[in-house]
Amino acid sequence: MRMLINVPETVVADALRGIAAAHPELNVDVENRVVVRRDAPVAGKVALVSGGGSGHEPLHAGFVGPGMLSAACPGEVFTSPVPDQMVRAAAAVDSGAGVLFVVKNYTGDVLNFEMAAELAEDEGVQIAKVLVDDDVAVTDSLYTAGRRGTGATLFVEKIAGAAAEEGAPLERVEAIARRVNERSRSFGVALSACTTPAKGSPTFDLPPGELELGVGIHGEPGRERRPMMTAREIADYTVDVILEDLRPKGPVLALVNGMGATPLLELYGFNAEVQRLLGERGVAVARTLVGNYVTSLDMAGCSVTLCEADDELLRLWDAPVQTPALRWGR
Repeated sequence: MRMLINVPETVVADALRGIAAAHPELNVDVENRVVVRRDAPVAGKVALVSGGGSGHEPLHAGFVGPGMLSAACPGEVFTSPVPDQMVRAAAAVDSGAGVLFVVKNYTGDVLNFEMAAELAEDEGVQIAKVLVDDDVAVTDSLYTAGRRGTGATLFVEKIAGAAAEEGAPLERVEAIARRVNERSRSFGVALSACTTPAKGSPTFDLPPGELELGVGIHGEPGRERRPMMTAREIADYTVDVILEDLRPKGPVLALVNGMGATPLLELYGFNAEVQRLLGERGVAVARTLVGNYVTSLDMAGCSVTLCEADDELLRLWDAPVQTPALRWGR
């Protein structure tokens, strides 16, 4: 195993210490595993809290800051954070305007955020929740009942975060977050398996010369395995699967997301194929984001997320944001 780590047991804590050193605009509680924007709570502002297993960086801690999340709760690698983290985060960022929990649809995350919501409400914090379930590859998987939550999490956190930054009330922020999720679909492809620090070997078997179509961000199986395909062929399959389900009537936001080990050279080339195919199918692309945003450790591969955008969602997408991983307009 060749990894830039000390020992598997301290990987998350070491990373959090590094985040704290690199980003003084964040308050990083290494012991309790909570990352909070330094100016929280912001008077009169709805707070957004999300979290999940580590290994998907920059999701979620990299999206904490003005215009996006108020706090993030990192769990162990590919393991849900615990309710105490979420309750602590909610208490740290609540200004009295309420807190929105953004939850990816994985069983551990759903159960722990549900428990945290009850505990936080017992302490007087008003909580709303939105479940992200955008992956069209499979209905159920090793980690989920229903569709998995993947790349649309970024769209939900950015757009709902912008609405909260503008001063929208909790019910409005929640409604916008749900609208973004309902209008978003994703599909992922793995060219190699990922390796967790604790296991030290690939988490699933993907023979040389094959790829997994519809893989999950923890390496969960997808729809099928095939011999290696060209970028054009992969894009053709991916875009068609998404459009069969989404059927957008207007322009879309497009995310071409790397899984962690795919160079930008390849991602931009793949994006060219995605854009060409969308054009051929009569789908206008309003905005595009390319890069590693919702990753799976060292997995090679990519995912595509499309969100049907209206004028309000586009305006909120374009609104200023300043986080470690996403910055524009400030």
